[in-house]
Amino acid sequence: MDRIDSYKDLIVWQKSVKLVSKVYEITRLFPEEEKFGLTSQIRRSTVSIPSNIAEGYGRGSSKTYLQFLSIARGSLFELETQFHIARRLRFITENNEIEYIISEISKMLNALINKIKN
Repeated sequence: MDRIDSYKDLIVWQKSVKLVSKVYEITRLFPEEEKFGLTSQIRRSTVSIPSNIAEGYGRGSSKTYLQFLSIARGSLFELETQFHIARRLRFITENNEIEYIISEISKMLNALINKIKN
C-alpha cells in the first residue's frame, strides 16, 4: 500500500472531489427557481464530503477523524436522497454514473472507518 502523507493521497477524497465537479455540472441544468433550494442543498452536501474527510484527517486524533468520516458518510447519504428527490421531480433522469460514484465512495468510507476502528 502506498504511503499516505496527506488527505489528498486518499482515493476516497480524490473521488469525492471529482463527484463535486460532476454534481455542479448536473445541477447547472436544474430550474432557476431551485437555485436556493434543492440545487444549493445538493451542492452543499456534496462539498461536505471531501471537506469533512480533509478536516478530520487534519485534526490528528483517530476518534475525531472517525467523527468527521461519519459526517462525510452522512452527507453522502444526504446527497443520495437529494438525487432521488431530483429524479422524482424530473429535474434529472436516471444517472447511473453518479449512483456508481456514490456507491464507490460509500464502500471506501466504510472501509476507512472500519480500518481506523480496528
